[in-house]
Amino acid sequence: MLSRALGASRYLIIIAVAGAFLAATTLLVYGGIEAVQVVANTIAKGAVSSKGAKAIALEFIEIVDLFLLGTVFYIISLGLYELFVDDRIDLPAWLVIKDLDDLKSKLAGVVVVVMAVLFLGQVVTWDGERDLLRFGAAIALVIASLTYFLGLKTKKATGRPESEREP
Repeated sequence: MLSRALGASRYLIIIAVAGAFLAATTLLVYGGIEAVQVVANTIAKGAVSSKGAKAIALEFIEIVDLFLLGTVFYIISLGLYELFVDDRIDLPAWLVIKDLDDLKSKLAGVVVVVMAVLFLGQVVTWDGERDLLRFGAAIALVIASLTYFLGLKTKKATGRPESEREP
């Protein structure tokens, strides 16, 4: 009786799946609306100065950040569903998630890209006063830590570093 109840409790993850999917959908739709508005405003203004072009570039970088965050939530939603509810979803091979480590690896990759886009946004709007070196170093440290962590997981799973594995 208890084992049956515990086995069925895995379906509680559907709450997390639905929440992450809703977050992904909201971010992706909002990003799409923002992109259309930036294009419409740019067309309405006509000629764009170099300062205006920088502002437009920053707006699009922020929109890409929204899309990437939406992608993170989407991958979380798919991964949790695949792990806990039904692993027979028709997905591309690169998105198939077999265990929690697969999900963490895919998320870490997207997080690295999100952080890089965030840093790019800071570079584009740099006013000469903020300390970009420390900000960039902090991001680099997090990326290096994630890379090291993922490398350890690969080494532990195969018994050797990824660079030494056969293709």
